[in-house]
Amino acid sequence: MPSYTAPVDDMMFLFEKLRNNQKYNELEKYKEVTSDLVKDILQEAAKINQNLILPLAKAGDENPAVLENGVVRTPPGYKEAYKKYIEDGWTSLSCDPKYGGQGMPKTVSAFFDEMLSSASLSFKLYSELSIGAYNCINHHATDEIKNKYLPKIVEGKWSGTMCLTEPVCGTDLGLLRTKAKKQTDGTYKISGQKIFITSGDHDLTENIIHLVLARADDSPEGTKGISLFLVPKFVVKDDGTIGPRNGISTGSIETKMGIKGSATCVLNFDDATGYMIGAKEKGLSAMFTMMNLERIVVGIQGLGISEIAYQNSLTYAKERKQGKSNNSKSKNGADFIIEHADIRRTLLNMKSIIEGERALCFWLSQQTEVSLNHPDEKTRQEALDYVSLMTPVVKSLFTDLAMEITSDAMQIHGGYGYTKDQGIEQLYRDNRITPIYEGTNSVQASDLVFRKLSNKNGNIINKFLDQVKSECKTDNEKIEPFLSEFNKNLDTLKKFSDWMTDKAKTEKDDVSAAANDYLKTLGYVSIAYAWIKVLEVSFKDYEENKNFYNDKIDTARFYFDKVLPRAEQHYKSAISGSSNIMNFKFN
Repeated sequence: MPSYTAPVDDMMFLFEKLRNNQKYNELEKYKEVTSDLVKDILQEAAKINQNLILPLAKAGDENPAVLENGVVRTPPGYKEAYKKYIEDGWTSLSCDPKYGGQGMPKTVSAFFDEMLSSASLSFKLYSELSIGAYNCINHHATDEIKNKYLPKIVEGKWSGTMCLTEPVCGTDLGLLRTKAKKQTDGTYKISGQKIFITSGDHDLTENIIHLVLARADDSPEGTKGISLFLVPKFVVKDDGTIGPRNGISTGSIETKMGIKGSATCVLNFDDATGYMIGAKEKGLSAMFTMMNLERIVVGIQGLGISEIAYQNSLTYAKERKQGKSNNSKSKNGADFIIEHADIRRTLLNMKSIIEGERALCFWLSQQTEVSLNHPDEKTRQEALDYVSLMTPVVKSLFTDLAMEITSDAMQIHGGYGYTKDQGIEQLYRDNRITPIYEGTNSVQASDLVFRKLSNKNGNIINKFLDQVKSECKTDNEKIEPFLSEFNKNLDTLKKFSDWMTDKAKTEKDDVSAAANDYLKTLGYVSIAYAWIKVLEVSFKDYEENKNFYNDKIDTARFYFDKVLPRAEQHYKSAISGSSNIMNFKFN
């Protein structure tokens, strides 16, 4: 089983030193969230993840969730761990105190999400969608619905799901067939089948609150006719107590490559009682409240799995002897493999990406809070535009890089990495879903280039580039070499953005073919932007903690020398166009 130590020091560094977004600091509701409070929370989070949840990863992989006589049973240890998990209040961390939450900002809850992803992604998924359901209900439901359902979801006694996919549709939700028939009392009868429903059924909570996309009888075809419905596993009585079983049954659970402890279900809805959430035929936009936040969390899943893969690779490299390094000082026997240049390169590649991702995520968490809570509408909208721009980047790049990192982790472990003993191959298998669910990474790239670069508020990517340029100016000569390289890549990203804009007018196949390259270029440059922020602090406060800041500076140097050049490579590949791709004759 892999070992894991939560990177609390690095998280606290970000919270204490990079919480410098002026608009974020204007939010009154978080004035009392002090460093001491956050450190206490993260230290307790580290304990429960390292001691209680980490062992569940192997247990869930070896004893997956099963469907027995119509009941989904979670792996051994899950029920006991979940009970402790909700007793300690972890499901309520970022929720509104009005419904029993602790009211912590996403700058804190994102760290917890990362820890939980490192410890056991399968276990995490049982509560993760609950928070997504909470956000959706909180934004779009009536006060009556909120008061009836949210306290139990926040407490963790009830969980939530997101029911979109059907056998006939995944990305193209306009094809969905699930029907909603209105009743005289204002409720609806929901009928249809949903597939690939994460945590669709299980034995951890008293009730499961499904958010279901369906089409009312009198609604048009396509995405414009979709509404959103709250459909509980057990009907909830007027007094808030649980009533009879609703018309929902589990047809099967999927046998999967990874995240085996998580029950991925086929759900059948047979005249199940549902309640419309939000406006009729506006279900897709309401559901995207849940999906967009979830996509960022999926990116954090990739970050968390990358972290544990790196930690174990580093430990193994320090313990495993094999061959003599080029600068070997050993007179007898072999050197530890960490002395070999290629192993060191691989480890630094992991480390520089992970720490850069975490810093970018922290910046994005601040922007998210501003978009939700700032009193000024224009400021909220500007932050929301940046969040929308960066959401597909975090979701796609972080999960793709997690595939690279978990693969490299297996390589460092050699034959042991391919066996189950070390648990490294499980990290690779568990992460493999992250580039697929919540919209495949290619769909995310298309969403970015066709919808997110510009919107009704103007050219968002140029606004972002202008902000980055204005922030990344310094009189510190030590940062100049980093800034010089950064500005070159920023110029490349600007040229790439202009090329995409021009091609969108004349040759959309060129844009489609370049979408993944563009997303990665934007992603690598954005991570470099986060590293510039880290470097500003590292040089300014260097004397406070020389060892810590030396580590940051050297890690950043590797990123700028060895990783950031990938951005230009993607640009050069993309601008070759799509003619060869589209004209190629497949046999």
